[in-house]
Amino acid sequence: MKQIEEELKHKIDLKTKPLGALGMLEKLAFQIGKIQNTLSPALIEPSIMVFAADHGLAKAGVSAYPQEVTYQMVMNFLGGGAAINVFAKQNGIDLKVIDAGVNFDFPEHPQLINAKVAKGTKNLLEEKAMSSAHLEKCLANGAGVIDRDLAENCNIVGFGEMGIGNTSSAALIMSVLCDLPIEDCVGRGTGLNDLQLQQKIATLSEVKKKFAYVKEPRAVLETFGGFEIAQMCGAMLRAFEKNMIIMVDGFIASSAFLVASKIKPEIINNAVFCHVSDENAHAAMLNHFGAEPILNLKMRLGEGTGCAVAYPIIKSAVTFLNDMASFESAGVSNK
Repeated sequence: MKQIEEELKHKIDLKTKPLGALGMLEKLAFQIGKIQNTLSPALIEPSIMVFAADHGLAKAGVSAYPQEVTYQMVMNFLGGGAAINVFAKQNGIDLKVIDAGVNFDFPEHPQLINAKVAKGTKNLLEEKAMSSAHLEKCLANGAGVIDRDLAENCNIVGFGEMGIGNTSSAALIMSVLCDLPIEDCVGRGTGLNDLQLQQKIATLSEVKKKFAYVKEPRAVLETFGGFEIAQMCGAMLRAFEKNMIIMVDGFIASSAFLVASKIKPEIINNAVFCHVSDENAHAAMLNHFGAEPILNLKMRLGEGTGCAVAYPIIKSAVTFLNDMASFESAGVSNK
């Protein structure tokens, strides 16, 4: 065990509490101290980035909502009216919205980052979601927003998304990269009824069969991904390069992280899985990472809301490590 790990464990164990009594907060404190290579970690300028894009497959009836909801919800983000706005504001988190490929021309707005690659991906029943050139642009754009658009000292960033049809992309990515049947990876998304769910499974099974030869992570992202998922993946990889804490939201954000982890396995060391989504397959995807999510609140909204709600708990882990007395400093007898 490295020296910093031994010192962190010692510092955590000697706080005025029984061993392990702060449960997952202790694991979080240990992880964050290890990431930052310090016994006194800090969370600086927390940020959440919400990537938005449209999906060609939405026209195949895989979502309960029409495609125009993507741009309407982005306008809601920019107007401050969405759940992510409320929770980010509550917890002092900076919020950025990235147009990765929405089928709409937005007016300029201080919170909006224009990283549009195209106005939505292709219909997967007919062709790959994007070209290899579009994929490379997405990965570069995602890295670019980390480099350019975060506060200079930001060391913790969460990832959210908006895109009608994107649970279908996430399910396909999971099915191929985790080697699971498509049925085990598909959920109700925005609220499909039983008949619509069966239609979604049939559509995605057809898509998977059409591209059965696709296995390599980048090719999986190019074939099945959305522009928002691909840009999130690029942003996560760059955040890891900069040794930031990466807050992973729900099912779609986890699918972007899944690709990133296949490209750069060590990224798992910097990941904090904020919650387990109520979307059907998210628990199985977390099991693939061996991840222990912070929260289980039956949420399935996306937008980065899981990150925003979990952030105060992450902050509590750092605060107890820094500020709580030890047995020695408090003059309390240890066992």
